[in-house]
Amino acid sequence: MGVSMGFFVVFLVLVSSPLCFSYYLYPQFYEHSCPQAQEIVKSVVAKAVAKETRMAASLLRLHFHDCFVKGCDGSLLLDSSGTIVSEKRSNANRNSARGFEVIDEIKSELEKACPQTVSCADTLALAARDSTLLAGGPYWEVPLGRRDSRSASLSGSNNNIPAPNNTLQTIITKFKLLKLDLTDLVALSGSHTIGSARCTVFRQRLYNQSGNGQPDSSLDATYAAQLRMGCPSSGGDNNLFPLDFVTPAKFDNYYFKNILASKGLLNSDQVLFTKSEATMELVKQFAENNELFLEQFAKSMLKMGNITPLTGHRGEIRKNCRRVNKY
Repeated sequence: MGVSMGFFVVFLVLVSSPLCFSYYLYPQFYEHSCPQAQEIVKSVVAKAVAKETRMAASLLRLHFHDCFVKGCDGSLLLDSSGTIVSEKRSNANRNSARGFEVIDEIKSELEKACPQTVSCADTLALAARDSTLLAGGPYWEVPLGRRDSRSASLSGSNNNIPAPNNTLQTIITKFKLLKLDLTDLVALSGSHTIGSARCTVFRQRLYNQSGNGQPDSSLDATYAAQLRMGCPSSGGDNNLFPLDFVTPAKFDNYYFKNILASKGLLNSDQVLFTKSEATMELVKQFAENNELFLEQFAKSMLKMGNITPLTGHRGEIRKNCRRVNKY
């Protein structure tokens, strides 16, 4: 993905919008105001991932969970205060969203170098790209120029972020509302090639998928037996399991190969293969061709990163990502 392609995609989408026709995102946004911005983000992310491999997946997930609620505006990072009820309290984020301290460290370094210049929303977008790259995934030029919201939406976080137990149709609808299509859905689900999930998130598949006391029939029996050893029917809620048990720390297409073998960890992973011929075909294509997956993942990340950003004079550039500025 070269500069021109990333620029072209975002320019087209944003310039066509009457709300922000005079502002658009582009990779060189900080070229003069903070030329070292991308290097600062890259350095702090690299240090954090070297310390804990899992952090790459955690930082990537923060960008997803930010963009799916009110667009890519850094609202996820706000702590509860005054009239703000933090999105960190939502079902999708409570006891699972992590990496906020890494974002704090990046922002602290950015503020030292270029006070009140680089937004928290852009910081999330860059950290997601750098995390993907460090795990062996693709590179893409990140269009920049997002600004930070002055509000959060707990209800939006509860309702808009796809959940592991959602039906495929519900997941498709949630993506469609953000103008993300089936190809984007399957490609972005491939981010589950890295990271972990807690026992409580998939326990139902192991013991009582349909309310009849039976495990999910679409889950490989041997794999299910292995999972039950570490995920009992009660207790052990926070026991962690790799989303891709073959190459858990490498960003590749084994996630899709696992789904083909009925070894997708989450219900929302496996339904991509069992509930729709269109998504099944995409799973097969990505399982067969790693380069195709990596290329599409980068394209879909560009598209997701462009969900209703605040630009121009809307929003603000927070000094501290956890709270709005005081005026």
